[in-house]
Amino acid sequence: MLGLTARLIDILAIALGGVATHLIWTTFGVQHGMIWSHTDIFLLIFACAGVLLLFPTFGIYQSWRGKPIGELMGRVVFAWLLLLVLGVAVVFGLEGTQDVSRGWVGAWWLLSAIWLVLSKSFFYGVLRRIRRSGRNQRAVVIVGSGGYCRALLSRIRTAPQAGFRAVCVLEEDAVRDGVGGLPPPTQISGVPVLSNFADLVRMVRQRRVHEIWLALPLSEERNIMRYMREFRNDFVNIRFIPDVRSLSLFNHTIVDLLGLPAINLTAAESPDIQVLPKLVFDRAFALLVILMLLPLFLSIAAAVKFSSSGPVFFKQRRKGIDGREFEIYKFRSMKVHAEASGVITQARKADPRITAVGAFLRRTSLDELPQFINVLRGEMSVVGPRPHAIAHDDLYKDQVEGYMYRYRIKPGITGWAQVNGFRGETDRVEKMEARVKFDLYYIQHWSFWFDMRIVVLTVFKGFIGRNAY
Repeated sequence: MLGLTARLIDILAIALGGVATHLIWTTFGVQHGMIWSHTDIFLLIFACAGVLLLFPTFGIYQSWRGKPIGELMGRVVFAWLLLLVLGVAVVFGLEGTQDVSRGWVGAWWLLSAIWLVLSKSFFYGVLRRIRRSGRNQRAVVIVGSGGYCRALLSRIRTAPQAGFRAVCVLEEDAVRDGVGGLPPPTQISGVPVLSNFADLVRMVRQRRVHEIWLALPLSEERNIMRYMREFRNDFVNIRFIPDVRSLSLFNHTIVDLLGLPAINLTAAESPDIQVLPKLVFDRAFALLVILMLLPLFLSIAAAVKFSSSGPVFFKQRRKGIDGREFEIYKFRSMKVHAEASGVITQARKADPRITAVGAFLRRTSLDELPQFINVLRGEMSVVGPRPHAIAHDDLYKDQVEGYMYRYRIKPGITGWAQVNGFRGETDRVEKMEARVKFDLYYIQHWSFWFDMRIVVLTVFKGFIGRNAY
């Protein structure tokens, strides 16, 4: 019933978007005297019918319980764009494009996209509120092993808006420990603990249990198949949530590989629709910054050139995504000097190598502006972990856990570590460990809106730092 309602709302949003745009086009003289043509009516009907056929293929009407809304919005906007492009292509094939106003089609897409996003956001918020109040809950049985079972229970408690409710637990370790030793506990975090498999089967079949979560190690294949066989005729969702926390600091997405499901433990993600906004934003934002700040670029270049002898730009080899090396650009802030091969001496407070102009540039991060050229070239992103000198990579990769995972995505001009105060010299391993911790958090929790938050924070507090020498 909810799926049908959602489809009807989407059709209504698209239809009203088309009608409202048409009225604006005629009422405010954008295209005075415009009337509905057969092509306009065809496009409108095609789009409304296409919702029923195309939107479900993008998973828009599946349950988004416990999933981020950002991914849903991305799918909705892309599906609506694809649907309208298909409609225009059909019209073009029928040689009816002379009756179509490009401006009306573009405004229709934008207005309907806004209404689609607003309607989805509204109902998503309403459902979250309902579930937080204790209604519309799905009963969950957790089969766990060790502390991971407790971790899942904690996740359920701290996210009531997701609409899951743990009704009982069968902790494998507790059952084993109860044989010939201490009896297993009767409760874990307030949730009843069952003593054996038979009790769990009765619980699932006597009560309305919607889901069984198998929070077991990867080595428990035989035990997992036991649950699959037992409940193969029951209408209950069985989810395997393996504990792979100790295997990787990156992501654990499941992908199709040669027709087989594969869990990414350390594999970098291939570009897809989720990262498309980031790719577009990087190039557009970098081009905008360079064009708007061109006078500032030229002024800084002149100041650097006249303050000391040497080139305007400082260039250095750094690692990019998947360890691919590139040449990073900065405004030169030091006097030209030579160092031993493979040795990179970090700038320190009152460093005599830093020029007067360079000190100001480093303090305000203006020396980083040329890196927008690296962004335009596709070597860097606006937001991402900061790349370090290759000599420092060699030094820290064996001392700081997860250090090299930072290079599974494009390095950035600014990042989560920088807006949290981790800039400048890393003269102690502890400083680098703290910086890497923030970088890994960013990688694991990345979203386009997280990037936008970091950009805003950089504008307000990320340029000037006490540790930038």
